[in-house]
Amino acid sequence: MDPVKRSLITLHLTVVLLGGTALFSQIIPLSARDITLGRSVFACLALFAFMAVTKTSFRLNSKKDYSIAIALGILMAMHWVTYFAAMQYAGVSVGMIALFTFPVITVLIEPFFERSRLSWQDLISAIVVFLGIALIVPENTLNNDVTLGVVVGIISAVLYAIRNLVHRQHFSQYSGAKAMAWQILLVCICLVPLSTGGLPDAQLSTWGLLIALGTVFTALPHALIAASLTHLKATTFSLIACMQPFYGVILAVILLGEAPGWKTLLGGILVTSASVYETVKTHKLAKGAQ
Repeated sequence: MDPVKRSLITLHLTVVLLGGTALFSQIIPLSARDITLGRSVFACLALFAFMAVTKTSFRLNSKKDYSIAIALGILMAMHWVTYFAAMQYAGVSVGMIALFTFPVITVLIEPFFERSRLSWQDLISAIVVFLGIALIVPENTLNNDVTLGVVVGIISAVLYAIRNLVHRQHFSQYSGAKAMAWQILLVCICLVPLSTGGLPDAQLSTWGLLIALGTVFTALPHALIAASLTHLKATTFSLIACMQPFYGVILAVILLGEAPGWKTLLGGILVTSASVYETVKTHKLAKGAQ
């Protein structure tokens, strides 16, 4: 098979796996913090094993990079905990839609990190996302679990956007696997003292799910991303990655029996469309600046 076609298939499989992580929020009977800690331990072991097999150095280039890794690890820990919490409150479909506001949120906060200006198109995208979120919010009160899940999901999106901007500015010189290995190691260190204590008493089946989440659905996708980018442009990856909420919702419908209403589906279309638009525009601007 042609290497480009093989990489495209691999990339879609990768996005399916990443979308599938949301399902574990419903099938693992643990708190969001314990799910994140269990996921991180096995993902960290798998990624450091991958680095050892590929003879990739564990060391970072400078002392400053270790400080950046710590900051990124803290952001990643907060992002993952809020990610799973959002799914537990609101369900996979709504939680995924709330999370994928992050491309537009990235554009809105990017001027604080880089020398860039907002355009009127960015403001239109923000309005579209706001309308999409408004459609999936059932009540204007945090006493409603779905509303709470949407708010937590947006907080997770903000944390992810900040993490991505910091990573792009200060940590992009490292491969995806190495960068994630260090960040996930820091996630483990952050969450060990914050664990709710559910892991030691977890059943064998729960540990099996955590192993699957950490290896097949976390470490493997990040290794596959690094491999697929050998034959594909980063633009292609970004666009296909925008399909993650679509895959996540489909999996939730098939495997969990979720039945999102028309408001949720329309809200998801609006949010995802704005995300795709901002992704395309960002890469066009980057290409034009070269």
